Amino acid sequence: MLSPELARTRLALPLLLLLLPPPPGPASCAAPYDPTWESLDTRPLPAWFDQAKFGIFIHWGVFSVPSFGSEWFWWYWQKEKRPKFVNFMKDNYPPDFKYEDFGPLFTAKFFNANQWADILQASGAKYVVLTSKHHEGFTLWGSEYSWNWNAVDEGPKRDIVKELEVAIRNRTDLRFGLYYSLFEWFHPIFLEDASSSFRKQHFPVSKTLPELYELVKRYQPEVLWSDGDGGAPDSYWNSTTFLAWLYNESPVRNTVVTNDRWGAGCICKHGGYYTCSDRYNPGHLLPHKWENCMTIDKFSWGYRRDAGIGDYLTIEELVKQLVETVACGGNLLMNIGPTLDGTISAIFEERLRQMGTWLKVNGEAIYETHTWRSQNDSVTPDVWYTSKPREKLVYAIFLKWPTSGKLFLGQPKGILGETEVKLLGHGQQLNWISSKPDGITVELPQLSFPQMPCEWGWALAITNVM
Repeated sequence: MLSPELARTRLALPLLLLLLPPPPGPASCAAPYDPTWESLDTRPLPAWFDQAKFGIFIHWGVFSVPSFGSEWFWWYWQKEKRPKFVNFMKDNYPPDFKYEDFGPLFTAKFFNANQWADILQASGAKYVVLTSKHHEGFTLWGSEYSWNWNAVDEGPKRDIVKELEVAIRNRTDLRFGLYYSLFEWFHPIFLEDASSSFRKQHFPVSKTLPELYELVKRYQPEVLWSDGDGGAPDSYWNSTTFLAWLYNESPVRNTVVTNDRWGAGCICKHGGYYTCSDRYNPGHLLPHKWENCMTIDKFSWGYRRDAGIGDYLTIEELVKQLVETVACGGNLLMNIGPTLDGTISAIFEERLRQMGTWLKVNGEAIYETHTWRSQNDSVTPDVWYTSKPREKLVYAIFLKWPTSGKLFLGQPKGILGETEVKLLGHGQQLNWISSKPDGITVELPQLSFPQMPCEWGWALAITNVM
């Protein structure tokens, strides 16, 4: 990591100049968004994001080397000094071993961006978000502002961000996105700013803002997933000025989506879509577009060598998360953590491919859908609704196949001679009868297990229903 003396050399330019966004290009016109939340929050979310519904999060960095406990390994070991992490280092590394010494061990020697892209495509996801820099400060690209702590100078000696960006855009139909941590746990300039109660702004000026501009210009991400405000307000990070540039002048101004983590107090209040908290899944409709970012590993975002089989969500649990989230108007961002050498472990790959298999049959009830007047059924549990109003379609996604062969739906009101019901992946019209006072009972096809269109959950397409 940088010494305070070396780090301060990055402050050669006047602070005021670096706080401002890059000058507009010659073809720019009047900026529609001012650098205020009042103005920025009026920007419509690009339509592709709500239509996509499902993305993959990838947490990868130097924390993947110890791959123990959590991606917060450095913080838990050095700052909080949790016994589990302190003892792990005592038992496995020399006494003078520093976290920075993990850097050269982050080899990524088996990292194959094309292989990753193919697995991600098979998952059925429509966007991917890679951790370009986590709170440890190590950048997965050759940042000009992290010149002794990045993947081009240290460890892989490769531009990981570029390799994945090219593979995603050449081999898949996914949108490419990047996660970026605003703060860094132990960066001396950030700590100095924090000690001034953030009256000083040296760190965002010399590190955060230049890297954000660099990322956007160089890789043109269509998702910019900010995180890690370090307890500092958005005024310290100068977030609104950056976002005004992103929305008005950047090369991705028409398609980029952003989240709500741009400073203390912003979450679930300001920004593009809301995340509100990690693993956020309210179970009811929200008035603002939101995303449920969650992990297949229940306890860590980064890869863990100490994870047991019971620590991973099953495919049934993941399908349920997706269905609940989409029915309530959200997107699901499902996280995996690759190993230090760049492989996606078999259990993560299996879950990704299983999701893709399920979506091949039921994607019609997920992608490009809208919420319905009811998000879930009031009578039968584990039934969730989505809709396509233009097609006069309502989808009832049920997670348990009834042993009676008949599914009672308490919310739809059938119209005799008009309402039609089909099971996705089966295709033939199903018989239904009206129930009193409301609802319909659908007679499901009698199928053996091999005849089932899919596992883990099924969807009925219901046409012309009230």
